[in-house]
Amino acid sequence: MNIHMSGHHVDITDGIREAVDSKFAKVQNHYPDLGDLSMALTVEPHTQSVEVTTQFKGAPVAVHAEAQDLYAAIADAAKKMDSALAKRKGSTKAHRHEKPALVPDPDEVSPR
Repeated sequence: MNIHMSGHHVDITDGIREAVDSKFAKVQNHYPDLGDLSMALTVEPHTQSVEVTTQFKGAPVAVHAEAQDLYAAIADAAKKMDSALAKRKGSTKAHRHEKPALVPDPDEVSPR
């Protein structure tokens, strides 16, 4: 899994990169076929936010997390991404849009 990070009002340091790698290791273990993650880190005076987007099973999955601490926002985004991917994985397994074909019972069909 490749993680592409960009920073808005923040430099991506080795500490931030290590925190992202350690927090998203669980996501990588649960979904090894996940390709790329795009992450945008934003630091404002009183709020740090993390936005993560990816493609999974043909649909975009995006999460947003905010906290006063950047590392807490990264951890929250990892939890939200794991939950969002689990929801997406469940919806693809459910086959909600496939309806069973109705086969008429031969005893109930009246001949014409």
